[in-house]
Amino acid sequence: MECRCATAKAPSEKKDCQVSFPAIQGYNCPPSGVMEYLGHTQTSSYMTGPRLGGSNYQTFLPTVGTMQGSYKAVDSYPAPSPLRRSLTTLPWKPSTYYQTARVLPSTAITRSIPEPMSTRNQLSEIDSIKVPPVFAAARNALYTRYSPRDWMHSNQTNYLSSDRVRNAAERLRLDTVRLCKETDDKTKRTQSEVGKRLGNRLGDIQFWKSELIHETDLMITETNALNEAKRLLERALQETENPLHVSQECLYNREKRQSIDLVHDNVEKELIKEVDVIKRCQEKMRNTIERATNQQSLNRAAQHELETDERDKFLAKQVDDSCHKMRNTSRGLGYHNGVETIDTTVSVPETWAQFSNNNIQRSQSERAASKQMRNEIESVLNQCANEMWQQWNAVNVCLTQRVQESTDARNKLQTHLSKVLQEIFDMEKNIELLKKSIQDKEAPMQVAQTRLDTRLRRPNIELCRDAVQHRLVEEVSEIGETVDTLYTKLRLAESAVQELLRTKSTLEQDLSVKNNSIFIDREKCVGMRKTFPMSPRIVCC
Repeated sequence: MECRCATAKAPSEKKDCQVSFPAIQGYNCPPSGVMEYLGHTQTSSYMTGPRLGGSNYQTFLPTVGTMQGSYKAVDSYPAPSPLRRSLTTLPWKPSTYYQTARVLPSTAITRSIPEPMSTRNQLSEIDSIKVPPVFAAARNALYTRYSPRDWMHSNQTNYLSSDRVRNAAERLRLDTVRLCKETDDKTKRTQSEVGKRLGNRLGDIQFWKSELIHETDLMITETNALNEAKRLLERALQETENPLHVSQECLYNREKRQSIDLVHDNVEKELIKEVDVIKRCQEKMRNTIERATNQQSLNRAAQHELETDERDKFLAKQVDDSCHKMRNTSRGLGYHNGVETIDTTVSVPETWAQFSNNNIQRSQSERAASKQMRNEIESVLNQCANEMWQQWNAVNVCLTQRVQESTDARNKLQTHLSKVLQEIFDMEKNIELLKKSIQDKEAPMQVAQTRLDTRLRRPNIELCRDAVQHRLVEEVSEIGETVDTLYTKLRLAESAVQELLRTKSTLEQDLSVKNNSIFIDREKCVGMRKTFPMSPRIVCC
């Protein structure tokens, strides 16, 4: 089908068209020679009507009969895609505004309009002039698509819809302005309230921080006083080593006496008692020092808690002060999505204040205990000094009496020494007898074991556990038990000889040092105990 243009002069000047329609008088083809699809913008002349002016302008439409030969019975041009966009470049014209409805062959044409059989839609008479359809499958019925009433109703509907949409948009716009103002005011009030609460929080932190610093200073002063008292007590404990050394030296010198000379006399009792008194005082001092050390640890622990709490409050104050100084124009602001859902808090204001209060109360109680410990240290120093001085004088009195008694006991050791020597001689003879008896048991043991070993070589069934076998086994066991018994007696005899030799050595040593016993008690012990080796008043500096 060709495009017949009124201005065409020769067949060679015809332009190819993708879609050809019969030439219609009064309609001009597009300049490009290409027809637009139905539903596109009306840029073609056959959709916008005839052009005004020109020599070929006519005001009448051609009859249907003159154009029937140029129509095709079937529409061969596919409809555009429902979502195909317009050829225009206007962004506010969506493609859906310019799409045509798809005609389904299975649906009757009379169903394409509302109430097609209505009397107001039917023609009163058949008009000899019919409007040619755009497509061959268009309607062929003798009635119009819409009535004037439908046209007016559509216009009225558009007017009402426009008013309704504008009213809704105006209400939304006013609500939006009001909501923006309300949210701005609410945000400012909330931010101001948060700032006030941060200021109050900073005041609370500063209050508890000052209380903690004051209590820390008091605790440091008390700890230093306790350290000084503990130093004096440790010094006194070191000085008690001098009288203890003298008492132990007296005991060690008296220990040089052997056997009968080692009498548990009053001097020894008093010396032991003095040692016990000194050691008891030392133990009391050590316990006091240990408790003072524990109290120092408690003081340091309480001070550490105070310092830790004060440091935490210092950091918290810096953080809250930084938050308090933040403004909407501050630098470093940014979004932290989900931070409001994170809850890492471990306390509430009540427990937070109670924590610092507990630390201060603990420090106060530890300071009171530390002061009591200092009083106890002074009491222990005075008490131990008095006890050691009294016992020192008691030992000196008993030692003087014992020197006189020691001269009467030097000649009682000779008889005991002679008896010990005779017993040593007899035990040595007994040991030799035991050794000979043990040696005599070696041959019978070898015979019995050799017999058993020889009988192991009997062949096959001859390896009988007979009476001989039983007796040989019993003989070996009896000889072994006899030898064990003899060895036990030998060890006992040797131990007895060693004990006799030790006794002999003790007696001989006692006889050799008996003359020196008086010298030890009178010269050494009394001589070193003439002066008390420490100051009676230990607490003095």
